[in-house]
Amino acid sequence: AAMAAFVRELERRAGPALRLEQRAAGGVGCVVWDAALVLAKFLETGACPLAHRHVLELGAGTGAVGIMAATLGANVTVTDLEELQELLMVNIENNKHLVTGSVRAKVLKWGEDVTEFQPPPDYILMADCIYYEESLEPLLKTLKDLTGPNTCVLCCYEQRTMGKNPEIERKYFELLQRDFELEKIPLDRHDEEYRSEDIHILNIHRKCTVGP
Repeated sequence: AAMAAFVRELERRAGPALRLEQRAAGGVGCVVWDAALVLAKFLETGACPLAHRHVLELGAGTGAVGIMAATLGANVTVTDLEELQELLMVNIENNKHLVTGSVRAKVLKWGEDVTEFQPPPDYILMADCIYYEESLEPLLKTLKDLTGPNTCVLCCYEQRTMGKNPEIERKYFELLQRDFELEKIPLDRHDEEYRSEDIHILNIHRKCTVGP
């Protein structure tokens, strides 16, 4: 019989690997996607100082990226829908001995109230969050509600050429650029092993609003 859960190990530069449980059933949130691995390993390069920083992960799924940030000293809240909380808790528990900051899981539904996540975090992490057209507007609302002038959003996504994916991507970036500045992080700054031509990391900031 197929195993209900299987563990994905993610090596770290220093110390034991992260052990991430995945689920065989339960949709896209239950697997560690390549973009999550690429973003997690990018954090390890030290390009963004994470120690003692307040970090929020959106659409965390298995929690790979957020838990990696917590092993690098960040105080992390990993967020996803109600049905993924149990998997997030399991993965936090499995890796808590590696965490040097802190990590907790909370429910955050895109487009809904984010008061409990204020003040704005230093970093927002997102891996592979743009594949449903109907979630684009709620996701952008949540990003706007959560980001302060100094929040750095790291968005990692795999470019997909199938079906509606290119169209959804284009629409997302079009909408995003109304309120945010985007800067692509060059491939040579990604982890030398965990990188791919198809996986992009963007550094996103709120546009500075000029007063009246």
